[in-house]
Amino acid sequence: MTARSQGLLCAIGVLLIWAGFLLTSRLSQAQAFTPWDVAALRYTGAFLAALPLLAWRGPPRIPLGRALVLTLLAGFIFPIGAYWGFHFAPAAHGAVLLPGLLPFLSAALWWWAFGEAWGWRRFLSLGLVALGIGLLAGDTFAAHPGAWRGDLLFILGCASWAIYMVLVRRWGASALDVTLAIALLAAPIYLPLWWLVLPSNIGAVPGAAILFHTLYQGTLSVIVAGFLFTRAVVLLGGPQTSAVTAVVPALVALGAWPLLGETLDLMGWAGVLVVTLGMVAGVAPSRDARKA
Repeated sequence: MTARSQGLLCAIGVLLIWAGFLLTSRLSQAQAFTPWDVAALRYTGAFLAALPLLAWRGPPRIPLGRALVLTLLAGFIFPIGAYWGFHFAPAAHGAVLLPGLLPFLSAALWWWAFGEAWGWRRFLSLGLVALGIGLLAGDTFAAHPGAWRGDLLFILGCASWAIYMVLVRRWGASALDVTLAIALLAAPIYLPLWWLVLPSNIGAVPGAAILFHTLYQGTLSVIVAGFLFTRAVVLLGGPQTSAVTAVVPALVALGAWPLLGETLDLMGWAGVLVVTLGMVAGVAPSRDARKA
């Protein structure tokens, strides 16, 4: 299997897990959790899942200063921004503004950091994604006029993840090292603060919901998705990886209909289709690559 094929498979795995992350994050707001509680479950699940990897492989091979910077960006700002964003805004807003903006931010940062030019295919892909996201936004944003606070938090989370992608590439950090570092550092920093200071309602939540979010938000969203995303960035680069994850808004919009009761009209369905076409244009191999 070629490196590009491996990268695409990793990115598709992230696509599926991220869609579930957004839907379950929104769902947690209806289960009496505070956003701080969901973050605590995320860090607990990730830390516990990382311990066997730590015993097998040893400590992450990345300088502590860099590990702390990556943990701040991908471990704290991104998820906590998402959890608090869903406290104010519906799932479709998070889907549009978190992975939906990522292709544009990553393409711009990749050009600035690495001088990666924008060819016609990238312009076509980003144009289609922008059109599709605009259609989705037009379908869902007007129904929630007070959600702007959540929208700002989603934009902050997206920007932090885009910067994280650039730093991973620039520092040449391996996917497993980065994933382990974030999982091992976030819990000891956050959990004492949550236990002693932050408001919590976790005692009012059923044990099954606590276990579910610990496994999904922690093991899947941090360990599995973190490894797959970082590996995809190494193999494909940020712009192509984020082109695949641009389909997340479409998947979330589809899933939010039966799971959360957030429906789409004709404009929303058109947005789902156009975003998907934009992703295909962004990841399809060029003519030269097919000849090679």
